[in-house]
Amino acid sequence: MRRALERQRHILDFTLSSLARRRGRNLALLIVYTLVVFLLASVLFLAAALKREAALVLADTPDLIVQRLTAGRQDLVPIRYVESIARIRGVQAVEPRLWGYYFDSLSGATYTLMVSAALADHPGAILIGGGVSRRSEPGRPARPLGKGDVLPFKDADGGVLPLRVQGVFPAASELVTADLVLVSATDFRRLFAFPDGQATDLVVRVRNARERATVAAKISRLHPDSRPVLRDDILRTYEAVFDWRGGVIVLVLAGALLAFVILAWDKATGLSAEERREIGILKAIGWETSDVLLMKFWEGAAVSLCAFFLGVFLAYLHVFFTSSLLFEPFLKGWSVLYPRFRLTPQVQLGQLAVLFVLTVVPYTVATIVPSWRSATIDPDTVMRR
Repeated sequence: MRRALERQRHILDFTLSSLARRRGRNLALLIVYTLVVFLLASVLFLAAALKREAALVLADTPDLIVQRLTAGRQDLVPIRYVESIARIRGVQAVEPRLWGYYFDSLSGATYTLMVSAALADHPGAILIGGGVSRRSEPGRPARPLGKGDVLPFKDADGGVLPLRVQGVFPAASELVTADLVLVSATDFRRLFAFPDGQATDLVVRVRNARERATVAAKISRLHPDSRPVLRDDILRTYEAVFDWRGGVIVLVLAGALLAFVILAWDKATGLSAEERREIGILKAIGWETSDVLLMKFWEGAAVSLCAFFLGVFLAYLHVFFTSSLLFEPFLKGWSVLYPRFRLTPQVQLGQLAVLFVLTVVPYTVATIVPSWRSATIDPDTVMRR
């Protein structure tokens, strides 16, 4: 056992000295290798973290959202649907929701307006998100809106509806409240000339989570013009969107990946004259073929593992401490009112395993194949070449 360890130590010493002799080439290889791992790991970490944040946000969403379709497009839902849906067995509660989008021509931003029961007795008051608070107007210095400030809206008749800010949502909720404005039902109906007896959609609470699909089917039969949307469907949609965007980024990075593949292929197809001569000398002084292969294995493993761990570490810092400056606008989405939030650091072992197999294993194997070819040739022939 001790003799085997000594053998390994001597081979490692020679491997490190061999890498040091070609430090310029190996350093360039390490930089390119680390960059590839960094880009791939950043995409994986960011997509997984965003899907986790979406799952946490959607955990409090309604069990069912009932929409109404007219000519294949979403339309207003009659509030009278509430009574018939509430009589379905398994339904715990049904509530109409009033919400919509408002384009602010001054700031060029689109707000999400939603009626809140907390403001029912406070017409003229609003609660705003952090993105709305940071809105800026051309020609005016940027100043965050705070409690007591007035935010003007243009109603459906062309008049101005001034609404006073009663509060700003905390920064921790900005992922879902960045562009949100909560208003009273009176102000909402006046702003959009919203008809009485109508709602944007209906929120349905189901007692048993396993009965959501059954309740949705009953609602579809009861109201053929309706479209029930399950919470699980919304979550799957978000996951598909983040997976799709992550895949698009990987395609954009295809040039860097192709360069790495070419580099690994060049490594696999042959050694330099200096490396072949070195192998011939080692064979001539008594090294066995297994010793040469072990040396080349440690050489490839040293470069690939250093690049892997360094790339993963830089990707971790990039995603969770700099908010992923390179890929954030694409994966999170683009908006004038951009949400500011810090992702929760989380790394899954499955992601690291996939990344390890895709980057470390191919390169390490690629360093052994040409070495085996040179090591099996007669030393005198190798040195003569």
